[in-house]
Amino acid sequence: MGSEDKMENRWVVLVGALMLQLCLGAVYAWSVFAAELKKEVALGGFGWSVTETQIVFSAALATFALVMVVAGKWQDKLGPRKVALAGALVLGLGYILASFMPGNFLWVIITLGFIAGAGIGIGYVCPIAAIGKWFPDKLGLATGIAVAGFGAGAFFISVLSGKGINMPGLEVDLIQLLANYGLGGTLLIWGIVFLAFGGTGALLLKNPPTGWKPPGWVPPAKSSSANVREDWERSDMMKTSQFWMLLAMFVCAASAGLMTIGILKLYGIDSGLTAAAAGTAVGILALFNGAGRILWGWVSDKIGRTIAMGVMFFLQAGMMFTLIFMGLGSTMEGLTVAAAWIGLMFGGNFALFPAATREFFGIKNYGGNYAMVFLGYGVAGILGPIVAGQAKDILGSYDVAFILCGILCVIAAVLAFITRAPHHYS
Repeated sequence: MGSEDKMENRWVVLVGALMLQLCLGAVYAWSVFAAELKKEVALGGFGWSVTETQIVFSAALATFALVMVVAGKWQDKLGPRKVALAGALVLGLGYILASFMPGNFLWVIITLGFIAGAGIGIGYVCPIAAIGKWFPDKLGLATGIAVAGFGAGAFFISVLSGKGINMPGLEVDLIQLLANYGLGGTLLIWGIVFLAFGGTGALLLKNPPTGWKPPGWVPPAKSSSANVREDWERSDMMKTSQFWMLLAMFVCAASAGLMTIGILKLYGIDSGLTAAAAGTAVGILALFNGAGRILWGWVSDKIGRTIAMGVMFFLQAGMMFTLIFMGLGSTMEGLTVAAAWIGLMFGGNFALFPAATREFFGIKNYGGNYAMVFLGYGVAGILGPIVAGQAKDILGSYDVAFILCGILCVIAAVLAFITRAPHHYS
């Protein structure tokens, strides 16, 4: 097989990565389903509290991160295709099972929290690891494109599940799954889609041949010291301060985005917007979440990973404070701008953290190593949504949650600016 064929193959792998990530991004559409669960029983809902809706969301995020620790090592040994296919199957199964009793709190935690969350954790690292090997010449940009599907998937799922797009000058009625089929029917439909579409994407994933590199690409020069090694074992990586700083940054930065994703539709309705308008903001956040992965991946290729992280975290902090002190959530235009901004910054995490892990600790054990860094996301998945739910249920307002998350983003930015790549000596 010639070089041109192999170059073509890597774009097929990228398409497969996007297909799978479109399905895995279902977790970021949670706010749309949470609104249905919180709706009063008399209005066709299930009467859940905000905290109950966020417990399910946190369970999915934490399971996602924990399972990925095992799946990352599994992927390193078996390759991306088999593991990714298992992830698509488990995700689809979780949604299908949830459709049987969509209002039962314990059942929804088990199916959408633990089972679907496990499916995302199994599948998520596979396309990222494969793309990192196929695109060493465009690492940040390619990783950003691969994970953009995660945010874009949430956009399509939220828009098609809800009431289309409802913005000034742009009102489009689409399928409206929840209105036509109810929560149970909607979950069943998405479960089947995840099995078919996500499974097809998984089958397109593969690793390049050993020793392969893009024609004409020259790897960056290594250190002049003959003792410097590029690849780190997980146990050695965890002894470095850089690993713990990346982990802490992920916790702080992701808490803001995950908190907002979990309650955005609820926050919009609470601020006086219609359900359709608030639901549109969820879709906008998801869309810019995907765009942010590409944008910040490209930016980091130009200015460096940690510098890009620091700038991005400061911009995220600014919107957390602005959203509260300027009351952006009270208008459709304001909430749309805030959702786009938060999505754009939050999405960058999923291009920058994997790229930084690859550069800091090498590609050989990348799947397992990034899974450990990704545990920070799991902690954020518990911290952000639960803080938001408690703030609303106890204090009657989301303001404290936004302020706390803004402070965490500032801390993440400071850590980013002082973090440098480790030196590894044999």
